[in-house]
Amino acid sequence: MHCPECKGKDTKVIDSRLSGEGFSIRRRRVCSRCDFRFSTVEQMEILDLTVVKRDGRRESYNKEKLIKSLKIPLEKRPYREEDFYKLFRDIERDIQKQSGSEITSQQIGEILMKRLKSFDQVAYIRYASVYRSFKDAKTFQKELNRLLKNKKLPLK
Repeated sequence: MHCPECKGKDTKVIDSRLSGEGFSIRRRRVCSRCDFRFSTVEQMEILDLTVVKRDGRRESYNKEKLIKSLKIPLEKRPYREEDFYKLFRDIERDIQKQSGSEITSQQIGEILMKRLKSFDQVAYIRYASVYRSFKDAKTFQKELNRLLKNKKLPLK
């Protein structure tokens, strides 16, 4: 790891601790040349996973695409950044649990919807309406009814 201050190549780890529910490590480092101290974060990464698209195309797993597809339905919704990254890590962990080196985009979509449903129901409905291609308001209403079926509405 190069020093961000002097660009020296020799830095030493002086402290390490788990963060992100144990899925990342925060390391405190010091430069041997200029004594500058800085922190780095090491995170788990899904490697060698191929996503099979609906049309049969195959592409490498891209976590940035997953983050983007999560942020769109959550736009203008209240959530903490740390809660968002916990949601993201949970989704990635679910993806990793799938056996093999390939996963379909449909499987990823279902995992995402399952996690969004408990994270933010409005975001879930937004995502489901696009993912499941709701044709009209009745289809939208059916999904809302399913969502509310087990919820008791407050009395007015």
